[in-house]
Amino acid sequence: MSDKAGLTLIFDIGKTNKKVLLFDNSLKLIYQEETSFAETTDDDGFLCDDFDKIELWLQDKIISLIKSEKFNITKINFTTYGATLVYLDKEGKRLTPVYNYLKPLGADVDELIFKKWGGKNEFLRKTASPALKMLNSGFQILKLRQEKADIFKNIEHILHLPQYLSFLLTKKITSEATSIGCHTALWDYDNMKYHDWLKSEGIKLPKPIDNSMSFPTIIEGKQIELGIGIHDSSASLVPYLMGSSEEFVLVSTGTWCINMNPFNNEPLTDIELKNDCLSFLTYQQKPVKSSRVFLGHIHDVNIKKINDFFNVAIDAYKTLAMNTNLLKALLAKSKQARVFFKNGIPDNYIDEQIDLAIFENFEHCYYQFIIDLAFIVSDSINLIINSKQKIKHLYITGGFARNKQFTHTLASINNQQSVFTSEIDNATALGAALVLNNNMNNNINLGLNKVEII
Repeated sequence: MSDKAGLTLIFDIGKTNKKVLLFDNSLKLIYQEETSFAETTDDDGFLCDDFDKIELWLQDKIISLIKSEKFNITKINFTTYGATLVYLDKEGKRLTPVYNYLKPLGADVDELIFKKWGGKNEFLRKTASPALKMLNSGFQILKLRQEKADIFKNIEHILHLPQYLSFLLTKKITSEATSIGCHTALWDYDNMKYHDWLKSEGIKLPKPIDNSMSFPTIIEGKQIELGIGIHDSSASLVPYLMGSSEEFVLVSTGTWCINMNPFNNEPLTDIELKNDCLSFLTYQQKPVKSSRVFLGHIHDVNIKKINDFFNVAIDAYKTLAMNTNLLKALLAKSKQARVFFKNGIPDNYIDEQIDLAIFENFEHCYYQFIIDLAFIVSDSINLIINSKQKIKHLYITGGFARNKQFTHTLASINNQQSVFTSEIDNATALGAALVLNNNMNNNINLGLNKVEII
């Protein structure tokens, strides 16, 4: 059963699930397992990932798979969630827990940098991200210096999480564009280099290298090519960049709907920043203008209210058959006026103003709700498409790609583009495998299915 051509092992480390995946020489997935770990608390009592256990699991898993007679592993790479830094001492030992990006940043840590570097709006424009506190992960360094000076003085290296996992095996200090460029407040998009505030504050980070770089490393007596890792959002875009010959926007849906336009490299405007747009970098170090909507969360908190009103099961919407006539009739009216969220999306994401008694039944209500959500997503997509562009395709991935009411509505609203659902499983892990194999070709099966306009 051993693959003589060699297999690529990928660790996909999400906030909830940690996955192990094996791809063959043609990058077909042949093995997958996933696990999760109970959170622990950091040195301030705040919840965080238990990396003492995760590191042991990762190293044990690598050794067992390499020693297995079933698999001939020749390459390993990592993809992880972002906004997470790891601090090492001179011996390469981790100095702190791996802090959670949901932790409070602390008073004025970011505001002081904004003030020193042209004001908040200019700093955010230049670093291509809204103000997101700890999610602007560069400010985590200043927080540590301010609150834990005794630890900070012992820091020799600062790594992003994907590069730290690679370091555990290679002992190489590295960095790369995708982890640096995604809402970190570290990257100057005007000059495509680290922002000067780092040098001013005496903070030194590794020079970024190409994501295709690997280091030969001996593990259990066998030489393995070890990748340097990649940020998960950028990794999920890789198959589409390599597999599509025309310009597109990727609509990645789930708890968040992240819309990514790799073909718009114009600087973020004030309006875009105020509407939750940002840029991140591809594995080719090119800007990707992105927008986001808290789509899955908005759906879930409102569907509970709708279900309670109509006294239906929590998953009743999943059993609704496609009613084209109803969708067409409601869509025609909705182009003139919204029904849900007439006054915008409130802080709690629940439309408290809607009178659900105006709807004939649950089906009528749910269809209208989905139509209005699709308009919100469409508005978000249009924020990142400039007037000069001729975007031909929208690719919808994730949970809402299986919601026919949503996909047909989005296709009907955005009738200037062809809308497709994409059925790539584990696109993030596949992206991490692709960059390591440098598989630059157009033979990637994107699993596209065209969505018809209603």
